[in-house]
Amino acid sequence: MQLNAVSKEKQTEKRGINTVNLETIKENQVLLLEKTTAAAMEEQNPASQSHRSTEQLQDNAELEHQYGCEHYRRRCKIRAPCCNQIFSCRHCHNEATSSLSNPKDRHEIVRHDIKQVICSVCNTEQEVAQVCNKCGVKMGEYFCDICKFYDDDTRKQQFHCDSCGICRLGGRENFFHCEKCGSCYAIDMRDNHSCVENSMKNYCPVCYEYLFDSVKQAMVMKCGHTMHMDCFKEMSKQQQYRCPICSKTVMDTSEYWKMLDEEVVIEHPGYIRVVERRLLHSNG
Repeated sequence: MQLNAVSKEKQTEKRGINTVNLETIKENQVLLLEKTTAAAMEEQNPASQSHRSTEQLQDNAELEHQYGCEHYRRRCKIRAPCCNQIFSCRHCHNEATSSLSNPKDRHEIVRHDIKQVICSVCNTEQEVAQVCNKCGVKMGEYFCDICKFYDDDTRKQQFHCDSCGICRLGGRENFFHCEKCGSCYAIDMRDNHSCVENSMKNYCPVCYEYLFDSVKQAMVMKCGHTMHMDCFKEMSKQQQYRCPICSKTVMDTSEYWKMLDEEVVIEHPGYIRVVERRLLHSNG
């Protein structure tokens, strides 16, 4: 009798387990059906398709941004004719070669001499052109076949100046070429700057970078000498208002001296009165 009772209990437990398993399976099937239905509805929903398309475009845009270097966003590399090495751009080449241990090996690339480029998408080496002759990708939204220059960021408003012989930034309509200085300047500097022959074909007196083809903004001081705008601002912060080349004053310092005089009056009123008395006495 006891064995029969135990057997019945075990059978009851098995039925209970089977019931639980069946319920779990049914729940999983319902969840799977709900997910499948939701996926099907989403597939038919134009908004979700648009959302996925947007995500895909964003992914493609991020992929595009992977091409290029810290200097330019482009889909090609250049083969340097001077050393036959491959670099992302001429700046990458110049930075790499300028740090070579042997000074005799240091050199800079001549942009106009570049003949071969390598497509970053299909890795095909070919002659300089805007569109890859194999995969058809545009290697740069802006392209100059004279400078062999590629750049996707057209917000820079690149243009080629025939007189300078190189590409400039900022929009052709915003600049003019000064024949005596030998460089492009902002329109508001026309007839409003001291001309020094080939003034831009020199090195910045602060950082010693060559100014003519520098990507940094340059300025002309009152004396006619040139330097980087950032270097000029840094020099002004250090209260240095004289040209490092000719020592002439590079800006109107009257306001600065007026401000200093006002500070002296506030901080040392007694001293000012003594000075005034002495001046009056000497005038008398």
